[in-house]
Amino acid sequence: MSWPDAPITVRVPATSANLGPGFDSLGLALTLHDVVEARVTAGGLDIKVSGAGEDTAAAGEDHLVVQAMRAGFDATGGQPPGIGLRCVNVIPHGYGLGSSAGAIVAGLLAARALAPGGRAMTDADVLHLATRLEGHPDNVAACLTGGLTIAWATPSGARTARLQPVCGLETVVFIPERSLSTAQTRLLLPAAVPHADAAANSARAALLIAGLTVEPALLLAGTEDLLHQPYRAPAMPASVGLIGRLRAAGVPAVVSGAGPSVLALTVPGVHPGPEACAAIAAETGVTWQITPLRADLTGATVGPS
Repeated sequence: MSWPDAPITVRVPATSANLGPGFDSLGLALTLHDVVEARVTAGGLDIKVSGAGEDTAAAGEDHLVVQAMRAGFDATGGQPPGIGLRCVNVIPHGYGLGSSAGAIVAGLLAARALAPGGRAMTDADVLHLATRLEGHPDNVAACLTGGLTIAWATPSGARTARLQPVCGLETVVFIPERSLSTAQTRLLLPAAVPHADAAANSARAALLIAGLTVEPALLLAGTEDLLHQPYRAPAMPASVGLIGRLRAAGVPAVVSGAGPSVLALTVPGVHPGPEACAAIAAETGVTWQITPLRADLTGATVGPS
């Protein structure tokens, strides 16, 4: 098998999943990116990581990008003699901004680009495999395609529909000092919820899609959630407190993914803007890393290094 000599570069966006009521189904890609350079080597495993998660370089075969590359190479026909990785990470780990989804997507796309032949891996194959590795499709779908995505499960695997966010959409991410694991916060979710709550959430999720694509004035009502945020609240009181303050000021604000980051969705002339959101956060007395972002409309990209 003849492997390519040249490295490739994969660029993946951060993502925010759920967006309030769209539990495990809605995702939004954001203009914050990790960059992975991957190449086939003569043997062994060489990993260098800078930025967020620098300590993961020592994980070897347990590194998430490597795990995804191995899965991708298995899907395309065989493993290379060796792998070299250079990861420049900006997406923070453990804050609900899709760092694991980005790593998985980067690894799968790198493997597809480096594979010399054998079985072809389609975009649908990448989504299915990424969902299996991640456990749910919301973040990986948005990371792959960019924009606003709706993801759902079928007997043949995950599927996704991409929507164009409304013109002028701005987001503000509020990152607290301490991280939380998704596994930890999922343990707080109940096995069942009241039928009335499920019905209310269904309506809010439909309203949210309308607000994000057509009528931004609907976003405040559309971001109300009864399925997961109330149950996760005890694990992130500062985040919940900030969300309450923002929403009281007319800002559509939600827990980003499983938290503890907070995501504010704003459109100029409709909601208070990023500066007003930052001033509200300052009133909490909590230290936040405040990052204004936009929706990433491109998604993951692959190119030569």
